[in-house]
Amino acid sequence: MAVFTGKLTVVKESYMKKFISAAVLVAVMVVSTFAFVQTAAAEEVKMVGAITKIEMAADGKSATAVLKDTKTGESVTIIISDELTLDKFNDKRIVEGDEIRTKYEKVDGKNRSKMFKKTAGC
Repeated sequence: MAVFTGKLTVVKESYMKKFISAAVLVAVMVVSTFAFVQTAAAEEVKMVGAITKIEMAADGKSATAVLKDTKTGESVTIIISDELTLDKFNDKRIVEGDEIRTKYEKVDGKNRSKMFKKTAGC
């Protein structure tokens, strides 16, 4: 009977090791999935570029600005909705040709401004 108990103990240990390995694997997958979802949800980007075009929305509650990135030369379209920057557009304190330092978030394929300032100050 001692031999039978020994085999049963070995079988139990084998199943326990497999169970623990599977549990650890599932835990790693869950953690990595949550980490990926958070980074994919909103990517924050910083850039400096010159304004090539400003379009105010008809309701005046937002604007779209196209900036030419100084590093890559690519045109980037950014949606601005904060009151302070919109007032600067209306007052012509920020105009086409001005160099801008901006932070924006990529959300649902659109670039939403978080910060939009002249590099020279304004």
